[in-house]
Amino acid sequence: MHHTTREFDYVVIGGGTAGCVIASRLTENPDVTVAVIEGGPSDVGRDDVLTLRRWMGLLGGELDYDYPTTEQPRGNSHIRHSRARVLGGCSSHNTLIAFKPLPSDWDEWEAAGATGWGAEAMETYYARLKNNIVAVDEKDRNAIARDFVDAAQAALGVPRVEGFNKKPFHEGVGFFDLAYHPENNKRSSASVAYLHPVMDERANLTILLETWAYKLELNGTRAEGVHVRTKDGEEILVRARREVVLCAGAVDSPRLLLHSGIGPRADLEKLGIPVVHDLPGVGENLLDHPESVIVWETHGPIPDNSAMDSDAGLFVRRDPHHAGPDLMFHFYQIPFTDNPERLGYERPPHGVSMTPNIPKPRSKGRLYLTSADPSVKPALDFRYFTDEDDYDARTLVDGIRIAREIARTEPLAGWLKREVCPGPDVTGDEELSEYARRVAHTVYHPAGTCKMGAADDGLAVVDPELRIRGLEGIRVADASVFPTMTAVNPMIAVLMVGEKAAELIGGES
Repeated sequence: MHHTTREFDYVVIGGGTAGCVIASRLTENPDVTVAVIEGGPSDVGRDDVLTLRRWMGLLGGELDYDYPTTEQPRGNSHIRHSRARVLGGCSSHNTLIAFKPLPSDWDEWEAAGATGWGAEAMETYYARLKNNIVAVDEKDRNAIARDFVDAAQAALGVPRVEGFNKKPFHEGVGFFDLAYHPENNKRSSASVAYLHPVMDERANLTILLETWAYKLELNGTRAEGVHVRTKDGEEILVRARREVVLCAGAVDSPRLLLHSGIGPRADLEKLGIPVVHDLPGVGENLLDHPESVIVWETHGPIPDNSAMDSDAGLFVRRDPHHAGPDLMFHFYQIPFTDNPERLGYERPPHGVSMTPNIPKPRSKGRLYLTSADPSVKPALDFRYFTDEDDYDARTLVDGIRIAREIARTEPLAGWLKREVCPGPDVTGDEELSEYARRVAHTVYHPAGTCKMGAADDGLAVVDPELRIRGLEGIRVADASVFPTMTAVNPMIAVLMVGEKAAELIGGES
């Protein structure tokens, strides 16, 4: 097949949360050329993307790769994992809740073999971030969310936190920090912060939009580039003189490796994909933050000011021996009934929700291919709620009980007319667990599928320099390299992975 070939020093596959950071940082050196391969369009001038409060309208739309979940015998088999097909990746698509990972998160990575990624060493990268990270603005602090914060503090005795990133915490309730511009509700996504200011003025930066990477170009064990298809169907080989940097995210990074013959030998052979490099960890260690939901009807409409309709949250530590929080809640200023409706619950005309979430889930899943055809979506089997001692499900049951305590407490109690789901009659452990698991949703934090680890860890895909073990000229830098899940929402961790990756790559050029 006739190929057009283009050549650059670095080829960044995926213009998402980490890819934008890396491309921006590498092209600060005018002598280096960088191509970014992005499967989706630009976010420039797109209000549907750039306006933070419109995030829910993007889910399942034309900018969503929309990955289904395999059958989940103990969970919800209907979960769709949104992954963004647009410049900025999931930072153009999510709520931009901005948490510096807790020191215990980084230290856990280091203990898992990610040498050099401990809390002290990582602090410097947070200071470098270009995003506008600010607390939810006063004008965006909805009255019911303020009353949730007060009620949670009164009911549980946890501290009220103004600025979750100011110092490490293990408990607390308050408004989130967000990566946004409060004056116009615009995102401070990875693309807005790192690429928009330089896109038009750096001749050494090439962004190939609506261009889909489907197979790496390998010469023996050296990655030399990637095969891509433009939206017009043109096939191009994009070659990297120095390095390929894979930043396609926790679904598409392992997917591209597997289709390129890099992964567990038996799985690849079964599909007839020629094995280039037997690497058993590719697609394993699939992590997420499962979350359930409890919904109340309010007596009437809620004031309509908000940053993104889920502006406040709560962290609890039930087990004093746990390093950080072991239960989290998002407070939604809307009745979030998408999943309960399948069980027969009805959406109330006005309402709010609390969503118990498992910061450190013990269930781990895997991602695998079902076809050798790169256009067929991979299978995502999160194996939700399959951990041996049922810790994950018990966490959600505790969460529903705690949520009810808060709902009974003023000043929130006065707003609430009735509990819609699961409903006040559902009180036993078994019933609550069944409900919590069946209506569980994702907050779109897939991670871990190309995990970083030590040389003697057979399931590690990349080393602490983010280089793929056993290959040359290629690194992975995105949420797939997480050895374990951060207790907090992971976007900032991914930006920091991007900053550190850029330093690692630039240091060797």
